[in-house]
Amino acid sequence: MRFCEILGQQDIKSQLCQAVREGRIAHAQLFTGISGVGKLQLAIAYAQYIACPNKSDTDSCGKCPSCLQYQKLQHPDLHFAFPIVKTDNGDVCDEFVEKFRNIILENRYFDLDDWYRELGVETKQGMIYEKESSEILRKLSLKSFSDGFKVMIIWQPEKMNATCANKLLKLLEEPPAMTLFLLVSEHPELLLSTILSRTQEVKVPRLSEEIIAQGLQNEYTWLTQPDATSVAHMANGSYLTAIKTMSESADNQTHFDDFVALMRNAWLVGQKKDYSALLKLRQWSNDMADSKMGREKQKAFLQYVQRQIRENYIYNFACPAMNYQTEKEKQFSTKFAPFIHDGNVEKMMNELAKAEQQITQNGNPKMIFFDLCLQMIVLVK
Repeated sequence: MRFCEILGQQDIKSQLCQAVREGRIAHAQLFTGISGVGKLQLAIAYAQYIACPNKSDTDSCGKCPSCLQYQKLQHPDLHFAFPIVKTDNGDVCDEFVEKFRNIILENRYFDLDDWYRELGVETKQGMIYEKESSEILRKLSLKSFSDGFKVMIIWQPEKMNATCANKLLKLLEEPPAMTLFLLVSEHPELLLSTILSRTQEVKVPRLSEEIIAQGLQNEYTWLTQPDATSVAHMANGSYLTAIKTMSESADNQTHFDDFVALMRNAWLVGQKKDYSALLKLRQWSNDMADSKMGREKQKAFLQYVQRQIRENYIYNFACPAMNYQTEKEKQFSTKFAPFIHDGNVEKMMNELAKAEQQITQNGNPKMIFFDLCLQMIVLVK
C-alpha cells in the first residue's frame, strides 16, 4: 500500500517520510485516532516505504519486489496481530491472517464490527490472547528476509488481555534488533500507561469534509456534489462513517427506531404517567438484551444514542452547521430536542456511558438496559 492510495492525511504522510529520510525511525510507534481516518493504512504504507529500496522523497516506488509483496500484504518481514475469538481453529492470529489480509485489501476502511462479521462471530467479543505474545516474540526473533526491519503491526492493541500486554511491554523495553512495532489504536487510554510511555504517538486527525466528499464522489460516481457534502458533514471526519451512511444499513435504521422507542416511552411514563408504556419499556429492554443482538451491536446502539443526545442538545442552538444528522433524525429532533437541556444532558450522557461500559465488562444486558430505561424515565422531561 502506497501513501498516494490513502485519502488525505498529507501532513502525517510528510512527517513519516521525513522521519525515514532523516533516519529517525522509532522502534515503537502508536497510531491513534477515530475509526475511518486511515490509521492502519498509514502504518502499512509507512512499513512499505521503509522497506522500499527505490523510494522517492514522498512515497515507495510500488514496483520493486518488496513493494509488490507489501501490496499483497505478504512480505515475509510483515506480521500482524489483531483481536480474534477462540475457536476450534485456534487462538493465535496466524489462523485468521488470510481473512485479515482480505478485509484490508477489499475494504480498506473497516472497524471491529466489520472484522467480527468477517469472522462470523458478531455476538462475541474478540481479544488478543496470551499465546499471541509468544508468537510475536518468535516471529521477531527470526532473521530478517531482506536484512531490513521486521515489522509487527498490532491492530486494536487495547484488546490485548493483561498477560499479553505485560509480555508485549517487555518486548518494547528490550526489542530484538531491527524490529519495528506499529500499534494502531482507537482507544489508547485503555492501554497500559507503561506501554504508552514506550511508544511514539502519531496522532491521525479527522479528515476534512472536502476530502471525504471528494473521496465519495470518486467511489460513487453517480453522487452529486451537494449530496456528497451532506454525507461528509454527517461523517464528522471519518470516511468509514461516510461509507456506512451511504450504505444506509439496516442497523442504522434499527438504532434510530430503538432510540425513538426508548425516549418516547420514557417520556410517557415519566411525564404523562402512562404506565402501559412501562410494560413497553420492559419488553424493549428484553429485546435489546436478546443474545442474537450481541454485545458489539448493543455497544454500537449505546454509542448511537449518545451521539443523538449530543445532536439534540446542539439542535437547540439553531446552528445547522454544528448538527450531524440524517433528515429523519432532524425531523425527530424538531419535537424531541427541547427535552434535552442543561438540566439533564450531562446526567443522560453519564448513564449511557455507564451502560456501555457495563456491556463491555460482560454485565447482564437485561438488567443494564432496564436500569437505563428507569434512568431515562427520570431524566427525560
